[in-house]
Amino acid sequence: MSADLVRYDALPVGALRAKLLEFSARFVAEARTLQGVTRIAVLGSILTQKPDPKDIDLLATVTETCDLAPLARCARRLQGRAQGLNHSADVFLASPEGQYLGRTCHWRDCRPGVRASCDAIRCGGRPYLHDDLNDVTVPVALIAAPPLELWPAVIIRATLPPDIAAWIEGMESWAA
Repeated sequence: MSADLVRYDALPVGALRAKLLEFSARFVAEARTLQGVTRIAVLGSILTQKPDPKDIDLLATVTETCDLAPLARCARRLQGRAQGLNHSADVFLASPEGQYLGRTCHWRDCRPGVRASCDAIRCGGRPYLHDDLNDVTVPVALIAAPPLELWPAVIIRATLPPDIAAWIEGMESWAA
């Protein structure tokens, strides 16, 4: 059995948050090395005191020339780990100019006509970009100033729960 597999119902209170943060740290460690990824931030309910947040939401800023395939692969691993805990994960994408682009595509094979169920506006227009802008958007103000940026520098713009504050102490070494 993989070390990533943890039974959700076997976790004590608070351990779920720790696992979601651990999985997010793995995502950041991988994604920050990818060409064209310029920023990674955390959004959503994980930044509250909620003992059982439903998911982990990350925001990756990517250049127009960024190959989204390796980033989507990292996101699928994050989503799979979160699903093992009966939770979810989303990796939202934004341009360096602050425009919301969509999310990473969750399909391993992303190209036009492969999935009849794909609800992306321009399925395959940019490989691995799931631009379901009619369903999900991230406000421009949130993209411009997310509550917690992890990379390339740790920037905190909100009051954070103690577990998040402790978690990001290890992230500060990534600022270089």
